[in-house]
Amino acid sequence: MPAMARPPIFAAMEEWQLEFEWLRVRHWVKDRFARKELPDLNAVLFLIGMQEVGKYQTAFSKEEKQDLMHVAVCHLLTEEGYFAFEGLDADGWPHWKPVAPVDARGLQAQEALLRRKVVEYFAPLLSDPQKS
Repeated sequence: MPAMARPPIFAAMEEWQLEFEWLRVRHWVKDRFARKELPDLNAVLFLIGMQEVGKYQTAFSKEEKQDLMHVAVCHLLTEEGYFAFEGLDADGWPHWKPVAPVDARGLQAQEALLRRKVVEYFAPLLSDPQKS
């Protein structure tokens, strides 16, 4: 999914709106990949990482899975100014450098920030049925 301009409405999203949109993303992923259960945040981050790296193999090592989730987090938080893209390594993996501390304190606040960024990431797909 290429980087696209995100609607500014997501920055001021109320908690109930975020939960509703997050649930829409989870259902979209579940349906798209014919899963029985709704994916959690880690599973969605893994998918975003796969998309951003362009790796679509069926099996990954534990380290590769962690790396893909890290790629997703860095990609998502770049728009917020927390990371800056540095480039690709020799194997084609993207790298970022931290440029500001994440101001979301505590696990719940960090997860809420990531869920909001995931909702923004998927917004173009959810708003255009042709892209689904």
